[in-house]
Amino acid sequence: MATALVTGNMIGSGIFLLPSSLAGFGAISLAGWGFSAAGALTVALVFAGLSRQVAGSGGPYTYTRAAFGDLPGFLVGWGYWISMVAGNAAIAIALVGYLTVFLPILNEYSMLSTAVALAMIWLLVIVNVRGVETAGRVQLVTTILKLLPLLAIGLAGLFALEPAHFEPWNRSGTSSLSAITATAALTFWAFMGMECANIPADEVEDPARTVPRAAVGGTLLAACVYIPSTISVMGLIPPEALAVSTAPYADAARVLFSDWAYYLVAAGAVIACFGALNGWTLCVGQLPLAAAQDKLFPASFGVLSRFGTPARGIVISSILVSILVLMNYSEGLVDQFTFVILLATLTALLPYLMCALARITLAVRDKDRHLLTPFDFAVAAIASAFATWAIIGTGFETIAWGFVLLILGIPVFAWIRRSTAATQQEI
Repeated sequence: MATALVTGNMIGSGIFLLPSSLAGFGAISLAGWGFSAAGALTVALVFAGLSRQVAGSGGPYTYTRAAFGDLPGFLVGWGYWISMVAGNAAIAIALVGYLTVFLPILNEYSMLSTAVALAMIWLLVIVNVRGVETAGRVQLVTTILKLLPLLAIGLAGLFALEPAHFEPWNRSGTSSLSAITATAALTFWAFMGMECANIPADEVEDPARTVPRAAVGGTLLAACVYIPSTISVMGLIPPEALAVSTAPYADAARVLFSDWAYYLVAAGAVIACFGALNGWTLCVGQLPLAAAQDKLFPASFGVLSRFGTPARGIVISSILVSILVLMNYSEGLVDQFTFVILLATLTALLPYLMCALARITLAVRDKDRHLLTPFDFAVAAIASAFATWAIIGTGFETIAWGFVLLILGIPVFAWIRRSTAATQQEI
């Protein structure tokens, strides 16, 4: 279940709608995939090491706080929580995009598609409030089902490519470096999730062994599925058609096989997005729970339901997910998806950067040099450089929005500190 949480949260909306977002860049986006896959693997190795250095749930928040203190820990937790909220909105949007295959009317009426997205969000709130084990079962089943259409398209499509679809190499109108940087930022969204086994670590059996294996194994599996399948989709669908497709994998299946495959792959994509939304809904409650227990998040996020789940935190977070979906309902599905994933990626990259630095800091400060070999140090340094590069690649507008969102967390931190101090004085 831990591996399914990692793989399932990665292989969700990102891979199923990303080919449309990448079509405007051309075949050079495959180089972006290569860079993001390598970067994701280094970050996964960082999380694997941190799970042995620092025990407990909370993932990026817990590791940053252990290395750098309360304020950096809070800001990383705040930023990562925002990334999960934004990410859930993107997944819900992508899910509706694939439902348009069966219900074309959703692509014509924005309010109707928004209503369906909200219904999916709140259905999975109910599932996750019922318990971690229930959510884990849903995740395991949906992860198995979602791999089948991806593998089918990825393998069969490689034998039916149209070379002309990969020309010109760079369609973006910018330099190759700029295009690769931009596509790496976009594709890295699809790898977000390598740390998901770390977030509910207290719920994982034998976390010192299970969490590292899930982080690294899940990332490798995702990369082995992502890149061949993206090549296949780009080689099967003309770039102009791909750029406006709301269901690129289903369109590719129709080209390869027939109409029945189109609907089968679309169903698989709906299941994939549903499973990813389920897994991230679990995480969006678990991280604030850890911070609330440390008195660094509002107390409401730390309240457990009779099922032992952070029900209030899940509900509050999902209300914000719903607001974000509503704010973007007037845009096209692909436009919504592209903006939201850039925002979600940015607010996750800063926690990744801090965790890479924490990996080194904890080993040096605590003199646990045996936990940080020269190889581990090199990996952490590369992960830090990659995260910095990818942050730049999200673009000035996205960085500005992300900076504003992080700054908004400082008054929240001050308010929590003041409330905690007042409560202690009363006691």
